[in-house]
Amino acid sequence: MNFFEETGKVAIGSRLRMLTDKVTEDAAQIYKLYNIDMQPKWFPVFYALAQEKEKTITELAKAIGHSHPSVSKIISEMLKKGYVKESKDKTDGRRNVVSLSKKGVEISEKIKDQLIDVNAAIEEISAQSQNKLWEAIGEWEFLLEQKTLLRRVMEKKKERDSLKIEIIDYQPKYQEIFRSLNVEWISQYFTMEETDYKALDNPQGYILDKGGFILVARYEGEPLGVCALVKMNDGEYDFELAKMAVSPKAQGKNVGFLLANAIIDKARSLGASKIYLESNTILKPAINLYHKLGFQKVAGKPTPYTRCNIQMELVIG
Repeated sequence: MNFFEETGKVAIGSRLRMLTDKVTEDAAQIYKLYNIDMQPKWFPVFYALAQEKEKTITELAKAIGHSHPSVSKIISEMLKKGYVKESKDKTDGRRNVVSLSKKGVEISEKIKDQLIDVNAAIEEISAQSQNKLWEAIGEWEFLLEQKTLLRRVMEKKKERDSLKIEIIDYQPKYQEIFRSLNVEWISQYFTMEETDYKALDNPQGYILDKGGFILVARYEGEPLGVCALVKMNDGEYDFELAKMAVSPKAQGKNVGFLLANAIIDKARSLGASKIYLESNTILKPAINLYHKLGFQKVAGKPTPYTRCNIQMELVIG
């Protein structure tokens, strides 16, 4: 069985590399066919200089979409061949510009017939194929510019990992993980405070017995995230979203989002109309998550935490 038929689209990089190698190998032979001494990798730089009299290496790199070191290396090789020359910019003596040498200009004239024939050959292949490779490459370049393949794979991984996450109600056996996960992140950024100890040392009495709830997120059976819904009796808010903590081991698995959504759904099922939370703007991922969930900034409510510098609320529809 053909390797690429067996592996499918996951080997796209290898397949494109093989196609590139085939085309590059032919390109080298095509230059020889027209008695032109040029490496295929030089062509973008050569063509750009043939269209304009002179450019800096930075301008060339931007024009052809290559890195500055890559273009610099190509220019160095073309200088040795005598196809280009360097000179000082007439408008800014601090800059070096590159242009085609006399020999390079001669090559640019000589190569015109080759370009006509190569273009005709490519058109012939396009006419014989059902799929237009050139247009497809343009589409892929555009789509990957909007969102890279790496980013897309990360999102798919997160989606797949999310399917392995289960959100369950708190049980006494999870008291230690509830405490340790929260102590870990609080101690990393701040100092544990009196209210922290009250909630973490006695979640049953401080949260559950007062009408609150705690949810635990498990990934493949291992508890990696916790979140509490603390009952409030201030006449404005029904519950406070608090003590949400996710293990670093769960990074990239969407645990925080799923856990927060579950706690909001719990509040909704209990008839809550507004949820309150306190945080600190140094916790950017958390703040971004809260905004994503629909929380809006509020101010003016007394807080027992010295670390709190932002208060938010969610109106449940």
